Amino acid sequence: MAVDPRQLVAGVLTITMFVMLGNMIKRDHFDPAPVSIHGTSKTSELSLPGGDGPWKGDDAFLTPCWSKPVLEEEGQSQGYLTFSLTNGPEYHISQISDAVVVARYLRATLVLPDIRGSDPGDKRGFEDVYSTEKFLKSLDGVVKVATSLPTGISARNLAVVKVPSRPTEEEIAENIEPVFREKGNIRLVTYFPSVNMKKSSEKKNIDSIACLGMFGTLELQPDVREVIDSMVERLRTLSQKSIGQFVAVDLRVDILEKRSCQESGSPGAKSCYGPQEIADFLTKLGFKRDTVIYLTQARWDSSLDSLKEFFPKTYTKESIMPIDKKAKYLDVAELEKVIDMYICSESDVFVPAISGLFYANVAGKRIASGKTQILVPSEDVPSFASHTNYVSHYVSEKNHFAYSCFC
Repeated sequence: MAVDPRQLVAGVLTITMFVMLGNMIKRDHFDPAPVSIHGTSKTSELSLPGGDGPWKGDDAFLTPCWSKPVLEEEGQSQGYLTFSLTNGPEYHISQISDAVVVARYLRATLVLPDIRGSDPGDKRGFEDVYSTEKFLKSLDGVVKVATSLPTGISARNLAVVKVPSRPTEEEIAENIEPVFREKGNIRLVTYFPSVNMKKSSEKKNIDSIACLGMFGTLELQPDVREVIDSMVERLRTLSQKSIGQFVAVDLRVDILEKRSCQESGSPGAKSCYGPQEIADFLTKLGFKRDTVIYLTQARWDSSLDSLKEFFPKTYTKESIMPIDKKAKYLDVAELEKVIDMYICSESDVFVPAISGLFYANVAGKRIASGKTQILVPSEDVPSFASHTNYVSHYVSEKNHFAYSCFC
């Protein structure tokens, strides 16, 4: 008996429909729904808070909750306050904040800073790294800002005043204001007696100024931003098996070799962790062998081999930086630190193998953007440990100064 072609087509369509329906039911009931993060499809199991494994999705993006005070023109001083950015971006953030706070208190005109490296003569303009337009716009109406000292005032003849990081109004009044009133113009130098990034127990009058200086003034200039974006994209491309996620670890061989890093601090606490210790820590938390790891180390060192044995996809700047950018950015300490600061701020997980100001200021940037998966190593980690037990106290206790600035 001849088969009607229309019946044959109808039968095929019916079977196809049932197959599609079966797949839909399977997907709805058994497969985790995809969630788009960083432009890449990720399963809710890996990317949402509370899911299995050490990955965690971002928290809500916080918004600034500080007020932008208006500067009263009456009584505005004609004196100038100069300063330089030194030692890398983790110091720049604090140096900017302190200078803005002091200039506002003194009603001084703040002079756009230069950037100085660790080597004599290593000096570059603010605009080589950061956006001058953003800096000027953010401080408009808060303090007066000049791009340079006026003719007739020599930078060499300015009185140098040292100030501890995050000075109080009392310290400014007692130690800085008398010199400013006598000399008319000063050069401010911030020193760091300790890592002081915890929020105060009570809100201070100058907190809004400090918040603005710390989180609202610095924006990378386009060329630097482009290099960082390309490196982050490269890391996400390399981590397809982890659905585009990667871990950034602040681990630098030169720091690990210092005596202060090799000595343990208080009982049960260390200030630095080496490659093998980081490998053990990440493994016990459940990170898989194919996890992509970015190290703040510039070039590969044989001491890192123990980490690479556990996690073969471990990279330094040298291996993922665009070839045409290496001559300008690789082996230039200050620019490398800028790259590290922003990659560590944007990774899915950040692990500070070295305690200090870099860790504290990366934590601040991550808290502001909702990237709170900051896992601090420990010497005694049991196998299959929960990552929630090792979240930074800055996050778990909400004691970082950023929580005073963002809501």
